[in-house]
This record gives sequence, C-alpha cells and structure tokens, in this order.
Amino acid sequence: MKYRTIGTDPKTRREVSVLALGAMLFGSVTDEKTSFAILDRYVEAGGTFIDTSNNYAFWIDGSQGGQSEELLGRWRRSRGVGDEIVIATKLGARPLAPGTGYVENAEGLSAKAIRESVERSRERLGVDRIDLLYAHIEDRTVPLGETVEGFAELVAEGTVGLLGVSNHAIWRVERARALAAAAGLPGYEVLQYQHSHLRPRFDVPESIFEDGSLGHAGAELLSYLRAEPGLILVAYSPLLGGAYAREDKPLPRDYDHPGTPARLAVLREVAKETGASVNQVVLAWQIGGQLPVIPLAGASSVAQLEENLAAVDLELTKDQRARLDAVN
Repeated sequence: MKYRTIGTDPKTRREVSVLALGAMLFGSVTDEKTSFAILDRYVEAGGTFIDTSNNYAFWIDGSQGGQSEELLGRWRRSRGVGDEIVIATKLGARPLAPGTGYVENAEGLSAKAIRESVERSRERLGVDRIDLLYAHIEDRTVPLGETVEGFAELVAEGTVGLLGVSNHAIWRVERARALAAAAGLPGYEVLQYQHSHLRPRFDVPESIFEDGSLGHAGAELLSYLRAEPGLILVAYSPLLGGAYAREDKPLPRDYDHPGTPARLAVLREVAKETGASVNQVVLAWQIGGQLPVIPLAGASSVAQLEENLAAVDLELTKDQRARLDAVN
C-alpha cells in the first residue's frame, strides 16, 4: 500500500492509504458477512481510509439511513479497531423522517443539526472522535458563518478532527474557508466530489442542482486544487458504479456525449498495453497524477476489492499518462 497525508495541522492531519474504501452499501445491500470480509481484507492489505455517511443507505428501505455507520461500529468492536483506521463520515443530507429524502426534508447544516448529528454518528461508529467530517450537501437556508462555527466548535472540543465538504459550489467552499480563516477557525481541507477519467456534462440539472451539477470535479475545482496545495480531492464513484466493466450497464446520462468514446478508447488501449483492467487504469491514473487525488471506490465482494487494490501498484508510463490526460 502507498500513503498520502490529508490535512495541514499537525494536531489533526492524518496519513491515509491512497485508495479509500467506500462503505455506502455495507449493512444494507452488502450483507454483514461480506462487508466484514471486505473490510478485513482491505485492512490486511494496508488500507486505512474508510468512507461512510449518516444517511447511508436510506433509499434502500425508506429509512433515515445509518446502516453503514452501524455496521462499521460493529466491525470495529469485533476486531478491536482503534484510531489506526481513519473513518470519514458526512452529515447534512440525512432525511428528517422515514420515507422522505434529502431534497425536501434534509437535516441541514445548522449548528444544532451539526452537533446532534455528530453525536449520533459517534454512537453508531463507536468512536470518541470522528477523524474526518464532511458537510454532505449545501444548506442555503442557514448562514454560512453558522455552519463554519458549528464545525469549528467540534474540532475545538476534540470530537472531530479534519473537516471536509462535498457537493457544494466551489464559490461557497471558498467563502466558507475565507470566513474560517478570518476568524482563526479550522476550515474545509478535504473535498469529496465525483471524479473519473470520463468527463461528464456539467449542464444537466439535477434535483438539488438546478443550474447543472455541482457534484462533479470540473475545471473550476481542479484549478482550485492547483492553487491551494493544502487541499485534497477524494474522488467518489471513480469507477462509475461498474459502468466501465459491464457492457450491460449504461453510463450515467451526463456521460452520453460525443467526447466519451474517445476517452473510452484510450482507456482500453492503455489497459491492453498494461494487461490491467480498465477499472485499474482509471484508479492508477488518479493515484499517480499531478493533482492530489484519493480515489474512493466501493466493493460488493472481496474479488472486486482485490482488483481495486492491484491498481495501487500499477505504474503508468509517461506516454500512457500523457495520452490519458490529453484526449478530448
């Protein structure tokens, strides 16, 4: 395994594996026995960075979520896992009632919601401190300063380590970071956005993105990473939910455009040259790139995890990387 540092403050920064494990469906779609086996193998291979959320996976059974955090808590206790494993979770998008969703009925990012959600997540995970806490989706009904201060209070108390943000407009991320800096408070240092080798359209409206997606790592976010060396991108859905590997699974609709076939062709060429799978090429491209990117990949079996783990040691040549980067 290889490792990368996230965070800048010596008190809260952590060294984590360059491949993060997504636990979104653990405890729901992926049963406990399989989930435990995947987690055990990940740690055995040197993996140290596990991602979840307080609302995973509410859409499976119409609940409010929490199944993933609860399973991770049971796994930690049964294995005696301590703070050597970094567990990241998120808040803000948990439905307030069963049978509802985060679009119309999310808990939000008020100071009260932040504090109450963190306490519930700590209990489910069985931890004294959450290593990395994300603001999951935007909440424009709450003053940004209240959200910034709410997160900072938890860091000061020692119940949260690093702060992150996901699915926010970059201008709001920068504004929140500026407010934090001006007040001498900790700000967001980890950005979690959807990012893969294929490039999506950004003008496709979604339920919470009326002007087009804010959840993808586009040019603005990537240029932000170049300008701010203390930031890091955790790239969720790098394998597009299996769409690279399964011919029977269509790409998401925002990837259906004329630029996609050319990028797929280069991926397949490089995969053939290396003897690796397309999935492994995508992960290796992210891990070894110029920008600080940690791919966040889920797995529904140990075999899938093994394929992902092998990407850590896949070294792309300068020529292969240049071709992957240059294709339109």
